[in-house]
Amino acid sequence: MLGRAFKRYINNFRGFTREVWILATITFINRAGTMVLPFLSKYLKEELMFSYSEVGWIMVAFGGGSMLGSWLGGKLSDKIGFYKVMVFSLFTSGLMFYIIPQITTFWGLCTMMFIIMVIADMFRPAMFVSLGAYAKPENRTRALTLVRLAVNLGFAAGPALGGLIIMGIGYEGLFYVDGSSCIISILIFAALVKEKKKPAISESDHSEMTAVPSVFKDRPFWIFLFISFATAMIFFQLFTTLPLYHHEAFGLTEFQTGLLMTLNGLLIFFLEMPIVSYFERKNVDKLKIVLWGALMMSISFYLLLIDVWAGILIISILFLTFGEMFAFPFSNSFAMNRAPRGHEGRYMALYTMSFSLAHIMSSKSGMEIIAYSGYKANWFVMGTLGVLAAGCAVYLIKLTSDERR
Repeated sequence: MLGRAFKRYINNFRGFTREVWILATITFINRAGTMVLPFLSKYLKEELMFSYSEVGWIMVAFGGGSMLGSWLGGKLSDKIGFYKVMVFSLFTSGLMFYIIPQITTFWGLCTMMFIIMVIADMFRPAMFVSLGAYAKPENRTRALTLVRLAVNLGFAAGPALGGLIIMGIGYEGLFYVDGSSCIISILIFAALVKEKKKPAISESDHSEMTAVPSVFKDRPFWIFLFISFATAMIFFQLFTTLPLYHHEAFGLTEFQTGLLMTLNGLLIFFLEMPIVSYFERKNVDKLKIVLWGALMMSISFYLLLIDVWAGILIISILFLTFGEMFAFPFSNSFAMNRAPRGHEGRYMALYTMSFSLAHIMSSKSGMEIIAYSGYKANWFVMGTLGVLAAGCAVYLIKLTSDERR
């Protein structure tokens, strides 16, 4: 029985091209090396003695650079190809990480964080476009899921490694290891994966591509971007307000909060790929799955309004995790499939920017709501945001079905 279940699980990972596996591997190396992020605010506050306000502004510069980098990465992927963008982004940002420990002034760090994130986050839309090129059409959603698994595994390993490095050689070691991981991962990629040249474009194809309206005039896609932004806003509460709530409302220790985070990670690792494979076999409309994901996230936060039993935290994290597994892989796939030929980079850039903006706003808005009105108000706002996203998904399903007709 267990043997059959394991075989079925392994079968979900079959059918990928060699290039997709290499992309997943370098993503894992790169994300495991991104151990600076969990400790960055701690480094700025405790090591460099910046005020909370200054730390906040440096993080705003960080997020602003991420948004601009995402847009540039998509634009350049369409112009010069995703391969060149990926190699330039990781190699150059890797070198720049070596410089950060030498900069200790407020304005210097604001400028450096902005520049480094512009270059580093050019990688993300380019990588999504590369999956469109290297993955088989029938495997694209599963290929995106494989890369998400690599990201989650990398993030799981990164903080533990980061803690050991800080204890051994100090905060500076984080930047050197992060820079090295960027350079090593992209050197592996360049050595093992050859650039996939774009097929020659005929005159009819070229006129068709130039006749495509701008992404800014694609109204259904902008509705979809709001859905992506809203679900990401809700999800990022997991890393910002929820750990504080666990301690303040129920007295949970860091270890107990960590166990809840581990539950989220383990469920994703074991269930996301089988879930994606099942829906792909059944050919379920991607937007319907995103709709279910938004509703599950909404329920997750409405459940937190019940604050008399600590067990509700486990039920809430289960709904949030399944919402994440339903919403994110299929929204990613929808964005890629929506893009007209030759415009994939622009579409994936806006998609990744919606997550960057949500990352910036989720923490700030959640903390402000809690400061003025308490935790329950924040859970109600986040739950209602999920319902709004689900309503937009219903409208978008109608719009896209009208388009197909």
